[in-house]
Amino acid sequence: MGTEANGLKVEENLRQVIHGPTNPMVTPLLTDLYQFTMAYAYWKAGKHNERAVFDLYFRKNPFGGEYTVFAGLEECIRFIANFKFTEEHIAFLKSTLCPTCEDGFYDYLRGIDCSDVEVYAISEGSVVFPKVPLMRLEGPVAVVQLLETSFVNLINYASLVATNASRHRFVAGKSKLLLEFGLRRAQGPDGGISASKYCYMGGFDATSNVAAGRLFGIPLRGTHSHAFVSSFMGLDEIIEKSLQSCDGSSVCEDFVGLVQKWLSKLKWSNLLRGIFGETNQSELAAFTSYALAFPNNFLALVDTYDVMRSGVPNFCAVALALNELGYKAAGIRLDSGDLAYLSCEARKFFNTIEEEFKVPGFGKTGITASNDLNEETLDALNKQGHEVDAFGIGTYLVTCYAQAALGCVFKLVEINNQPRIKLSEDVSKVSIPCKKRSFRLYGKEGYPLVDIMTGENEPPPKAGERILCRHPFNESKRAYVVPQRVEELLSCFWAGSPGKAREELPPLKEIRDRCIKQLEQMRPDHMRRLNPTPYKVSVSTKLYDFIHFLWLNEAPVGELQ
Repeated sequence: MGTEANGLKVEENLRQVIHGPTNPMVTPLLTDLYQFTMAYAYWKAGKHNERAVFDLYFRKNPFGGEYTVFAGLEECIRFIANFKFTEEHIAFLKSTLCPTCEDGFYDYLRGIDCSDVEVYAISEGSVVFPKVPLMRLEGPVAVVQLLETSFVNLINYASLVATNASRHRFVAGKSKLLLEFGLRRAQGPDGGISASKYCYMGGFDATSNVAAGRLFGIPLRGTHSHAFVSSFMGLDEIIEKSLQSCDGSSVCEDFVGLVQKWLSKLKWSNLLRGIFGETNQSELAAFTSYALAFPNNFLALVDTYDVMRSGVPNFCAVALALNELGYKAAGIRLDSGDLAYLSCEARKFFNTIEEEFKVPGFGKTGITASNDLNEETLDALNKQGHEVDAFGIGTYLVTCYAQAALGCVFKLVEINNQPRIKLSEDVSKVSIPCKKRSFRLYGKEGYPLVDIMTGENEPPPKAGERILCRHPFNESKRAYVVPQRVEELLSCFWAGSPGKAREELPPLKEIRDRCIKQLEQMRPDHMRRLNPTPYKVSVSTKLYDFIHFLWLNEAPVGELQ
């Protein structure tokens, strides 16, 4: 008997069965041409089976911040678990590559799988930092090279949008409901699906994307648009006017009349008199019709005509009619105008109704705001003061408008047990050679202090023991640390051979919980929007010495004439 969790089928007493990637376009052909030309050159030279180690990492945190959320690991493992060239793939490659490529190379491609590849990674949903390997791939050099572009593609956007979502959550605060509304503005269907998944991972509560809800079990939220409101001309369009009470004990035969009665009461209320006059009746008809369809989840878009002179009074009339029948309206959505001011005025209106008509809890009716929100507008709303309970965020979130890409790289660090280094005049682009282990060191207050990389065979740092942490390239930057707790970051998520132990892929909800917990563990000054404190990434003394020995050994010596 099996269960489905996040698309991963887990059979009793059996290893987790890993299905293919969510997007069927993720195949061995989803790569750059030069991966195949290099693979052929490796094969031609007899180097294709040489054991290589590659690190996947990034060089700089996005959005001007000092942290990143690691995402996309599950899709990489789905890809590698089902990596196989079909005859259609082979035929296309034959028609594309140089005609001098030998047939033996295509026979080699036919036989490739990833049974001799190992993937070590940081757990998905973790907070990560530049230079520290997110993933380490070990295997035949040609095979691992063929995985490069796909892995970078699957990690890059996923981590970028998850980080963007987490930053929006940090600014909005824990108590606010965050709704991802970005599908229509996302970069294509895959961008929309991926954004919904990774925004949820990064701390959003729900999505409007129905396909993502089905694929990943993300809660769905949505109401109606301005088109629904403006499609009505008047109350006489409503044919079916009856509504059963919430407990089923009675039926209101004329719900439209009940709404009109409440609108009249509001208009002549002592405390509300003068706030509004005649409201837009087509809007009232739309709200009434929507409430008849969804009496348990009535949330109205109130800015089609005028928020305070029409939208809010019309909503309240319908909400009070529903209340009389035992239902509780969900709230309103503001999609334009001065959101801080309008949300405060709407809250005053709700509080006044609760006070005058003795409707318990009406003052706490939900207020949702949308309208091209981003980090800056959320921060501005907080500074101005507002009464918004939920934010619907789309364009700036899913397109990662503030930064185009994370900039992941995939670098060879060892081949045939020989460490390799990539040099550059730009020190930030110098790679850190050899197969490494990575650790996170925690201080007395429970916050992470520093990440440290060591050589594979070095003794690991231990809690309570002093260790010297060195900047990889700056000789003067160093510090002793006595960690209270040490966490090893890389675990095996793909062992190649079925008999080897590896980590199982957790469901999305578990990854989301991990992400939220990790973000809460970070020191506040690393998280702040403006001028955050850089988090320290270091290497051990032995690794520092080896980096600079290899650097000097590989760099050509100049000659002055």
